[in-house]
Amino acid sequence: MDGRKIILLVGALIVAAITAFMARTLMVGTPAPVAEAQGGQGPVAVEGVEVLVATKALPVGTILGPESIKFIPWPKDLIEGAYFKREGTDLKSLQGTVVRFNIPAGQPLTQGAIVKPGDRGFLAAALGAGMRAVTVPVSAQSAVAGFVFPGDRVDLILTQSVAGGGDGPPLKASETVLRNLRVLATDQKTDKQQDEAGNTVVTTYSTVTVEATPRIAEKIAVAQTIGSLSLSLRSIADNQGELEAAIAAGEVTMPSDPKEEKAVLARVASRPAEGGSTMSTGADVSRFQRSTVPGKPRDDRAGSGGSPDGNYPGGTGAKPEGPIVKIARGNSVTVVPVGGKD
Repeated sequence: MDGRKIILLVGALIVAAITAFMARTLMVGTPAPVAEAQGGQGPVAVEGVEVLVATKALPVGTILGPESIKFIPWPKDLIEGAYFKREGTDLKSLQGTVVRFNIPAGQPLTQGAIVKPGDRGFLAAALGAGMRAVTVPVSAQSAVAGFVFPGDRVDLILTQSVAGGGDGPPLKASETVLRNLRVLATDQKTDKQQDEAGNTVVTTYSTVTVEATPRIAEKIAVAQTIGSLSLSLRSIADNQGELEAAIAAGEVTMPSDPKEEKAVLARVASRPAEGGSTMSTGADVSRFQRSTVPGKPRDDRAGSGGSPDGNYPGGTGAKPEGPIVKIARGNSVTVVPVGGKD
């Protein structure tokens, strides 16, 4: 092969390579421009005052908690006087308040959208449809040392002493009579005085108001007359576990619409329950306590070695010691100790 053919072959290869590169460039296209802030410092922050907004959708009756609200910058031109601004707003004072109107996620809270405990219409706004508010007397020990707050879920434990009809100590028993009750309010009050460390002094509460159905409200009223009531704070994960068990048992019928399904799940997870209670007796705690109710004393009357009136010879009422003879005259039975004096 002469030099001329080699030059032509190399030129053809170069032209083919350039053509392929240009075709690839046309097929891929140019990349889309990336928007950057001036100065290359990332997105421009909103200039404005920080206001309080909802971190999630808050339907009517929602009790506000730390995870429900937060402060974010808001454009100055869109700020209204009813908004909660960071300056002058104490988030702790808003904990336990109730939403009166539906608030979409990301929207600011207004002064008229919430109602505080003690204000007129607080319980009416907090109650769900068909529910009732019931106040339960508690002590510091029976209320989880004051760590139960509005919006928490609790179980109600009834503790009582059952005397029975016999001798000996009564039966000590406790049982979980109601489950998954929503706490609406407490009578906890904050004292303006401070301790030596500068911390605000908080007094414990003596009553707790819970949400219940009319039937459960009746049971709570009766339980207060039977014995003492205690609160057991529930974990958030407990509601999910019981919900799955209810679905598996066929107690909950799931709709086909995903939106309706979400509403049904939320409604079932928030309903109070009165079945499936557990029980513990004194014998479960100490071997020196009873496990059953004291039975009635043995009746030694007719057919059992007793007199009709329950008394024995001599009018003492005490059971004679030693061998005895039973003398039956019709329906009357007389017990005479053997060797006794007439």
